Amino acid sequence: MKQSDIQAVVNEQTESFRLFDLGISRELLPLLPVSTSHALVVSGIRRCGKSVLLHQFVRNEIEDVFYFNFADIRLYDFSINDFVLLDEIVKESGKKILFFDEIQLVKGWEIYVRQKLDQTIRVIITGSNAQMLSIELGTNLTGRHISKELFPFSYNEFCLLNNFDLSRDSYVSYLEKGGFPEYLKTNNKDLLSSLIEDIIYRDIATRYAIRDVKGLKTLCIYLMSVAGKRISPSKLTSVIGVKSPSTVLEYLSHFESSYVINLISKFSYSLKSQMLSEKKVYIVDNGLINVSSISSSKDLGRKFENTIYWNIRKLTKSIWYFADNESECDFVYKMNDAYFAIQVCYELHNDNQEREIKGILSAMKYFNLHEGVIITLDQSDLIIIDSYKIKVIPAFKFEYK
Repeated sequence: MKQSDIQAVVNEQTESFRLFDLGISRELLPLLPVSTSHALVVSGIRRCGKSVLLHQFVRNEIEDVFYFNFADIRLYDFSINDFVLLDEIVKESGKKILFFDEIQLVKGWEIYVRQKLDQTIRVIITGSNAQMLSIELGTNLTGRHISKELFPFSYNEFCLLNNFDLSRDSYVSYLEKGGFPEYLKTNNKDLLSSLIEDIIYRDIATRYAIRDVKGLKTLCIYLMSVAGKRISPSKLTSVIGVKSPSTVLEYLSHFESSYVINLISKFSYSLKSQMLSEKKVYIVDNGLINVSSISSSKDLGRKFENTIYWNIRKLTKSIWYFADNESECDFVYKMNDAYFAIQVCYELHNDNQEREIKGILSAMKYFNLHEGVIITLDQSDLIIIDSYKIKVIPAFKFEYK
């Protein structure tokens, strides 16, 4: 590229950066560290608010920030050699905080970032592909980065944005709308549809040279319809029209790296057993389910479980479902060497009470837990069986730990 072309992009992006709508403060904001020795890396799905979050982070130092977004179409040919040209512009600016959006699009970017860290320059990075970021961070930036993940608005952020009280009604509204910032501000579903299209075509098909875009899209739509359910790659081959389960696994991996889905395994102390178990799939936000699912029903029960999963996922990646021959518990997760068990039930009633209690009780006995939780939409209760205590708590009141 020519330096003048890069400079033109810098000038335009700098002006746009100053005009960012800061919106509400994100819950992740106080957890972001200030460091010149480590790059701050914030990753997450497209349009979940990463750039706005980091704008909030540097709001008091805005005049010292050099902003550059590598996702700009004019930078399509930008390569590692062009960092020399960009660095000249950085030096001329005299700015000491580098803010790079979607830097993982340029192969070898970590070498330049390492150089700037060695010069005690603060570097802030965003990315929307977990796999691509992790590969580079694990090479030249080992021990020189601090990684954080950002997700669409939480329920509390949703209520703050809309001036809602924490209540049953506001929680149902959150289940139906999800938490993508721009969609919540505009109520324009086309934003969510175009987000899915961008991820399928730009982030996956183009990046990984996948020709079967139809198969990718079919799989995506199917996944949106089975949130919270078990899936099997071998059974999905006929769904998307491919011959090999390995192709399905490849596609699932791309959707997971793009933060569209998470897959969790059945709990086992054997890693091999976990890998071979059927996976349960969870979609990053209910808004995407609403615009992509082939299911005609609202299915608030599935969306409820989907939402609870992501609340836990923000705390830890060590999450499984628990199942034995007779029962199932939705979530078992590990934090600070302690296990926790949660059963999710939109409404606890006579027809499902025995099943739900049996599932969480089995998990509690297996892990020797004397307390478990059944999260419901708006019910409160306490169940004691022998020495085991099961709390029934409304989702809008539950505090995750």
